[in-house]
Amino acid sequence: MPKIVRFYETGGPEVLRIEESPLVEPREGEVRLKVEAIGLNRAEVMFRQGHYLENPVLPSRLGYEAAGIVDAIGPGTIGIKIGDRVSTIPSFSIGAYGVYGESAIVPAYAAVPYPENLSPAEGAAIWMQYLTAFGALIEFGHLQKGAFVLISAASSSVGLAAIQIAKSVGATAIATTRGADKKSFLSGAGADHVIVTDEQDLAEGVMAITSGKGADMVFDPIAGPFLEELAGAAAPGATIFEYGALSPEPATFPLFAALAKGLTVRGYTLFEIAKDSGRLACGKQFVYSGLETGALKPVIDRTFPLERIVEAHRYMESNQQQGKIVVEV
Repeated sequence: MPKIVRFYETGGPEVLRIEESPLVEPREGEVRLKVEAIGLNRAEVMFRQGHYLENPVLPSRLGYEAAGIVDAIGPGTIGIKIGDRVSTIPSFSIGAYGVYGESAIVPAYAAVPYPENLSPAEGAAIWMQYLTAFGALIEFGHLQKGAFVLISAASSSVGLAAIQIAKSVGATAIATTRGADKKSFLSGAGADHVIVTDEQDLAEGVMAITSGKGADMVFDPIAGPFLEELAGAAAPGATIFEYGALSPEPATFPLFAALAKGLTVRGYTLFEIAKDSGRLACGKQFVYSGLETGALKPVIDRTFPLERIVEAHRYMESNQQQGKIVVEV
């Protein structure tokens, strides 16, 4: 029987359990994957803790991103066949269709081919990061050549994806990180400028880079009181995309900066792209094109075996990672 990961209560990484489970047959519109690699995401940590957009129904599976081989197809499913090498687009219920384990069932529409030149680990590190960044920067933000985009928590997989996407359209990527230990990594990853927020004033740094204008766009997963600092670094008329809530403190709306500069503070999630067929088609084409040209290249920080899933989640919570954390099955 295949091994899968479940949790029976919300809490820390230690609530994750590896269990053997009977092989399940896919229903209509579903496919089953023999999983080769799993990409970890902050959303899964929040879901495990009970602090996510979706509440777990216990016991619950979890996981959005996997790469694997299709080994069963549900009735009436077309456009995909047994033996296809696919990775999953996060466009489904994380609890109902969790992919952590040796076998996973997902909706057929969420299983798409990935480039042959990528490894399964890289295949499991595509869709969450690139579609999340694409949606804000390109689909809604219309990022253009010559614009300045401020990317916070930039050493995360989504942050690195945003740097690559910004560079691919000719924008200037300003990355932020709390500690100096990640500065050289971010420069090597393509950031045009890196601001270490524990050592530098964010607004002063951005104004110096932009000749006093500020950032045309801000892409942030932190929120909390940090939102005030981001507003101070933004240009008149800028949009601040908030796609996460890494700060444990309530977000403070930057009223006076928003009034003075005419700022837009916009909540955003990947699902605005993943659940809209037209936008998703555009996003997939953008990502496939970038992967083909080499403008987009998944950065893998570290891999863990499935047996160390608890350790992998602890590592994600440590915020040490520089890129994607992948579990190989």
